[in-house]
Amino acid sequence: MKSRVMSFIKRVAAVAAFAPALAMAAGDVLHLDKAPVSKDPAALQHGAKIFVNYCLNCHGASYLRYNRLQEIGLSEQLIRDNLLFTGEKTGDLMKIAMQRDEAKAWFGAAPPDLTVIARSRASEFGSGADWLYTYLRQFYRDPARPTGWNNVIFANVGMPHALWQLQGEQVAKVTTDEHGAKHVELQLAKPGLLSVEDYDKTVADLVSFLVWMGEPVAEKRRSIGTVVLIFLAGLFVLSYALKKSFWKDIH
Repeated sequence: MKSRVMSFIKRVAAVAAFAPALAMAAGDVLHLDKAPVSKDPAALQHGAKIFVNYCLNCHGASYLRYNRLQEIGLSEQLIRDNLLFTGEKTGDLMKIAMQRDEAKAWFGAAPPDLTVIARSRASEFGSGADWLYTYLRQFYRDPARPTGWNNVIFANVGMPHALWQLQGEQVAKVTTDEHGAKHVELQLAKPGLLSVEDYDKTVADLVSFLVWMGEPVAEKRRSIGTVVLIFLAGLFVLSYALKKSFWKDIH
């Protein structure tokens, strides 16, 4: 009984944590840009680099080990030289040092683990990759927020814009049409280190890595599934031919 109560409390807390995003999705049509998800090893490796350098400070990926990145073409030596900074081993899980209670005090809510974030967002918004791709490109300056940042598709988000140095600073221009619906247009007020096209490509690589991280065996699973279906189709043909042979003289 106690375990059921604790499970219910955790579910309620999870819903409350994402209430702003859910409210926006319910109130307005949520427009998501199509994410150009890539399976190219170079794109996944670049996404892994961005993830470790910009995301892994606050967000863990505690269901994935560093050495799993060898599956996207990184050698163990490359992982050790470029992605390990605080004495981790390549066989360690991709955890963070920040404690959840400290994170909650700083940000209002503990940053979620990102191992399966693309899959969890897919269950809420149809395409987790599209949601992440849009979200990471629609931060804007908001002096009213504690972090100084807000987001178009996740109103009043507690997360600061971790990639602002790359993208620059956007400002929001809000207009209201004749039907009373509000429209938000983002304008680049201060350019970042990357051009708009290069930043979009960087976000696409990061999202591609997040999608891969959520299910590293996806491609292998699909290839095995194809082989199994072909085998079953062949077995069906042979079984049907055997059945016809057995029953050909029976009327």
